[in-house]
Amino acid sequence: MSMDHDDSQALLEQVNQALNQGTALRIQGSGSKAMLGNPVVAEVLDTRRHRGIVSYDPTELVLTARAGTPLREIEAALHQAGQMLPCEPPHLGPDATLGGMVAAGLSGPRRPWAGSVRDYLLGTRVITGHGKLLRFGGEVMKNVAGYDVSRLMAGSFGCLGLLTEVSLKVLPRPRQCLSLRLPMGRHEALAELAEWGQQPLPISAACHHGDALYLRLEGGEGSVQSARLRLGGEALDSRFWNDLREQRMAFFNGPAPLWRLSVPIACGELALPGEQLIDWGGAQRWLKSDAEAHSIREAVARVGGHATAYTPGAASSPPLPAALMRYHQALKQQLDPQGVFNPGRLYPDL
Repeated sequence: MSMDHDDSQALLEQVNQALNQGTALRIQGSGSKAMLGNPVVAEVLDTRRHRGIVSYDPTELVLTARAGTPLREIEAALHQAGQMLPCEPPHLGPDATLGGMVAAGLSGPRRPWAGSVRDYLLGTRVITGHGKLLRFGGEVMKNVAGYDVSRLMAGSFGCLGLLTEVSLKVLPRPRQCLSLRLPMGRHEALAELAEWGQQPLPISAACHHGDALYLRLEGGEGSVQSARLRLGGEALDSRFWNDLREQRMAFFNGPAPLWRLSVPIACGELALPGEQLIDWGGAQRWLKSDAEAHSIREAVARVGGHATAYTPGAASSPPLPAALMRYHQALKQQLDPQGVFNPGRLYPDL
């Protein structure tokens, strides 16, 4: 039996009721990314009844689905057609939804080579803070004058509006995929990655953990095999990348708070207390540490990066520079003037 269901009318009614009553709404799908951002105290608006793939044409490489559709259903449909979501979005829970994927804007190990969630957004339908269901973008790549509202929704954590439908560009799965483990220390791994980054190697994931560098090679058979001969190492089960993406590795367990550090790719080693895992070829570092939030943030800011707490209560959002905050406030004012959607989730003043 199909679970597809268009619930946009009920969602629109709930938003208009909140607008009329001057109350706020906490948008949620399965809650798999609930640990991110600040807690929101408001009436829950659950997107999960609004689900189903609306259209999917593998020859056009475009999929459109409702926001409450489970990510696993979308990935299964793509897999059947030999295609994929190139940015490998993490689920972080069994029932992660498409809307949550866009709102959180998180990408997996392929991100530096394939792009982010935002890069694959073609169009959206959004219920705005004016109580209107509007369509932004389309099903083809277009340059739009002014704000590209669809792409603004990526990583907005529901603060700008309620996503009801998403159109995505998808890509064929690579013909060949091979994962390798190369024993080496962190310093050597970062140096090697910096050098390989200048060369035409078919790397699509690179992670250093413990005493080894883990690589994934993807592409045509010839390029993957010649890269394998050049790099050496031992073959690795490709499930390693799923475990990394979904934070199932032993590294992510344990009581110390988890931090995601986003840093310039060539910033070298970070001297921070705790245990580190390097992902994205050096641009993303995971840190398990009991260090004070401000000292972690200061150390990462010194190299031009920023830190996000993945453990609820570990730290609130860092303050934004005043100029950036003005942009955020102006956008919020345009799209959600009454502040009905997820107030305070991203920043206390939004």
